[in-house]
Amino acid sequence: MYLSNLRPGERARIAFLDTQTAIEQRIAAFGLMCGEIVEVTRIAPMGDPMAVWCAGTEIMLRKSEAGSIRVNRL
Repeated sequence: MYLSNLRPGERARIAFLDTQTAIEQRIAAFGLMCGEIVEVTRIAPMGDPMAVWCAGTEIMLRKSEAGSIRVNRL
């Protein structure tokens, strides 16, 4: 499952984040790393972007960015 599949209020643990591309490196710089617990807090009315709470910070991600992060729903 991918982070982009979660709905507001759902929590998950990051299972895989490939840091080979610039987008994934940017995401990792925000603190999203394997093993971290994330919670989707909001999704824009048209579905993009989405707000994710992780490690005490709310991060806005594009749907395409969230679609590259594999998670395990809690």
